[in-house]
Amino acid sequence: MKKKGPKIPGPISKALRSSAWFGSKDRNGFMHRSWMKNQGTPQRMFDGRPVIGICNTWSELTPCNGHFRQIAEAVKRGILEAGGFPVEFPVMSLGETLMRPTAMLFRNLVSMDVEESIRANPIDGVVLLCGCDKTTPALIMGAASCDLPTIVVSGGPMLNGKFRGKDIGSGTNLFSMSEDVRAGHMSIDDFVGAEACMSRSAGHCMTMGTASTMASMVEALGLSLPGNAAIPAVDARRYELAQNSGREIVSMVHKGMRLSDIVDRRSMQNAVKVNAAIGGSTNAVIHMLAIAGRMEIPLSLEDFDAWGREVPLLVDLMPSGQFLMEDFYYAGGLPALMREMGELLDGNARTVNGRTIGENIADAECWDRKVIRSLENPVRAAAGIAVLRGNLAPNGAIIKPSAASKNLLRHRGKAVVFDGLEDLRARIDDPDLAVDENSILVMRNVGLKGFPGMPEIGNMPLPTKLLEKGVRDMVRISDARMSGTAYGTVVLHVSPEAATGGVLALVQTGDIIELDVDGRSLVLHVNDDVLAERRAALPERPRHSGGGYEQLFMNHVLQPELGADFDFLVGRRGAHVSQNAH
Repeated sequence: MKKKGPKIPGPISKALRSSAWFGSKDRNGFMHRSWMKNQGTPQRMFDGRPVIGICNTWSELTPCNGHFRQIAEAVKRGILEAGGFPVEFPVMSLGETLMRPTAMLFRNLVSMDVEESIRANPIDGVVLLCGCDKTTPALIMGAASCDLPTIVVSGGPMLNGKFRGKDIGSGTNLFSMSEDVRAGHMSIDDFVGAEACMSRSAGHCMTMGTASTMASMVEALGLSLPGNAAIPAVDARRYELAQNSGREIVSMVHKGMRLSDIVDRRSMQNAVKVNAAIGGSTNAVIHMLAIAGRMEIPLSLEDFDAWGREVPLLVDLMPSGQFLMEDFYYAGGLPALMREMGELLDGNARTVNGRTIGENIADAECWDRKVIRSLENPVRAAAGIAVLRGNLAPNGAIIKPSAASKNLLRHRGKAVVFDGLEDLRARIDDPDLAVDENSILVMRNVGLKGFPGMPEIGNMPLPTKLLEKGVRDMVRISDARMSGTAYGTVVLHVSPEAATGGVLALVQTGDIIELDVDGRSLVLHVNDDVLAERRAALPERPRHSGGGYEQLFMNHVLQPELGADFDFLVGRRGAHVSQNAH
């Protein structure tokens, strides 16, 4: 009698993409299964169960994501528990703290890495492991273009920084202590001594910087399980959430619940309002616009202004307040905050666990009213991102009122202009710099194409001679971005940027600029004839000839009001892939 060989699985349900790889009995099916078996994968894993990709941005060069190997293992446990087949794969990681010239330059590149990795491989659903600032939008953008069942697991914030009996927050206190050093109020030894005190555990920034903001946006959009935004990275409950997320993605695949089945315009509206209530990063604007573009959901700068304008600041968290993410979690986290927002949110928006936002937050409780305020006792009455327009920013600029000085939200002053970052660094501490506390600092050629990459330098350091006099804030305007951990009366994302011929390129030192946040205006008081003369005299900007990815970026990046995505990446392309070439 002929000896029977191992049973080759029959066709897997057509609903599963992975069947095109693992379900056939031909040469290709043999190859796909055989090579997976060299990792010790048993035959039963090819029996038709969902194949779940774990998209991991772990890297030792991305300290915020340095614990993701452990989180990935927790996700795998959940996938196996639910009868799925977990497969972990790496994509390029973006570390905000180390990458030069700026991590934003590479956000779209990572989104391409994610999109093509998902589409090209036998993946039925995907878990995105996100942490450091740009990893979250990059992974969601890439996954959105494929539109498979998707769930996000954030890495979580660090524990509160502790320095000489006081809490200190990443970024926020870095900026304040740096200014204290420049003003002569803090020694270099003390400054260096605070380093390990600020970053004392795994995780991303524990202030409401871009990482915490985007983790909150993920939860508000319904793309994560409740509680994802605030659980500290080293809290055991972070790993419980990761394992539960592994279980949930298998269920999502069985239900056929795609990313586009969860996120819609009402989800976007909820997220924009949550961003206002938490005092979230201005970077959320550019990233949410890009995500919406990939998902083909209408979203504009005007939506951010209209939806967030009357939303009060309810979370007393740095940089807009005093507490940190660890405190926010203990106070109830984002579910408690969203429940407090009540009818400001659309409770019918969907989430990855099959329940609505309203159902998920129905029983959430606030445990600390000093951290999460009530609607009747907000930190600030109106906190949404303000969108400014005028002849200096005809396509828009933004400011975060909750992090600004109230006395500067309406201000008129003379411009002190810096032509880029090198010029700023060369002259800002010059004792002969013609500047006073009423001046407006202007920096240009630091936008998407000007730098390139739009670095987080919009919160320019103040002149030393003013710091020594006790000045701690000034109006600052640029075509750059600002770290979510930063603060100050800072106008950002001026569009069109100077490098593309925006009016910002025509400003001269001594020009009068008027900022009116309540009136949503940013006006350069120079008449059109003079501006036309200045434009005619502008030297021709040399074409970028660096080659490589940077050249691709320069040729295809859209302006910030369009999300700074590449023009050819906007939209959904689905997960279909052509036939195997073997």
